[in-house]
Amino acid sequence: MKRIYLVLTLLLIAVLCHAQPIAENSNQGIKERSFLVETLSKIANPVLVALSKNELHKTMPVESSGNHRERYTHLEAFGRLLSGMAPWLELGPDHTQEGRLRGKYIALARKCLYNATDSTGADYMNFSSNGQPIVDAAFLAQGLLRAPNELWYPLNPETKANIIAALEKCSSTTHFQNNWVMFSATVEAALYKFAGTFHREETIAYIDKCLSYYKGDGTYGDGQVFHWDYYNSYVIQPMLLDVLKAIIETDSAKQVADEDLKIKYQTVLKRARRYAEIQEMMISPIGTYPVVGRSSTYRFGAFQLLSQIALWKQLPKPLQPRQVRAALYAVIKNQINAKGTFDKDNWLQIGVYGHQPNMGEEYISTGSLYLCSEAFLMLGLPTSDTFWQGNDKDWTSKKIWSSQNTTRDHSLN
Repeated sequence: MKRIYLVLTLLLIAVLCHAQPIAENSNQGIKERSFLVETLSKIANPVLVALSKNELHKTMPVESSGNHRERYTHLEAFGRLLSGMAPWLELGPDHTQEGRLRGKYIALARKCLYNATDSTGADYMNFSSNGQPIVDAAFLAQGLLRAPNELWYPLNPETKANIIAALEKCSSTTHFQNNWVMFSATVEAALYKFAGTFHREETIAYIDKCLSYYKGDGTYGDGQVFHWDYYNSYVIQPMLLDVLKAIIETDSAKQVADEDLKIKYQTVLKRARRYAEIQEMMISPIGTYPVVGRSSTYRFGAFQLLSQIALWKQLPKPLQPRQVRAALYAVIKNQINAKGTFDKDNWLQIGVYGHQPNMGEEYISTGSLYLCSEAFLMLGLPTSDTFWQGNDKDWTSKKIWSSQNTTRDHSLN
């Protein structure tokens, strides 16, 4: 009998010892989420704290590759940052440590929205001078569309009126015949949702113009000519998705039926899912990716669309949430930890991997760099979501280059 007890005890110890590493690693996704939240906070803090105090113009350094970018850089920083943070903020505050942190940034963001659009304030931003403001007013509008319950509906009437006035100032801006058509469309979609004013025919024309740039296999040209760059993810496809979704939802609330728009939305979503699939395949086994084309200093903002498709739970069947999480985490961690990514006061500096000012085009300045926050859209999935549960899964290139018998790729018909 003693021998039986001894055997059972040894078996139990063996099981517990074997189970221990699994228990330790079972929260790998939660640890990665904590790192991403901490990273987003580090990126956001200098911008939101300074702007909440009406001190952004006074304290933000302006590193620039061109001339006179200080006229635009502050709206660039705020609009792009808010667009990327919005889905996470939309989860709202709660009693958890992360929920309290969200509450802090929601309060800061609301104060910043007032200061950025208060025409009498020190940090009132440029919404009308020389064309460029339409770009970052669109990112600001995109942030509002992505988090209406936290960043729009709770605002006081004065702040709402100021924001609408600011967006209206740039809504008629003449744009280039490329990805810029989506900036006008995004501003119009926000005005429709939040103010009820809408240049419908013009906005649908912007969408149709962008759709006419489609080149096949989930990819659009940046205009009629194809460019090897990440503008499908920086601007084109995320804004197509958000604009069509906002218009369709607002139409529904107003009992307007536009079946043609719904068909376009399904087409855009199908193409976006394919492009997200391609993006996942481009992430190397060590979490790097091809640096190609202009605006590469937006860093991991290049993967906005993959993060958005994960957020919307629209990943194509070959992709598992845990492999996408692991791939995006690897990319972000690689770049954010490079020496020189931040200056001594935690402002972003120009570069892809660290501080590389020669990699910035003439339109790049400190504020431009905050488009990197778009990679964090996946944080809009709550901690309880399966996306954040369990251990990492190997992403596609990691499977291929470790001799795993993985699924072959095929173009979109």
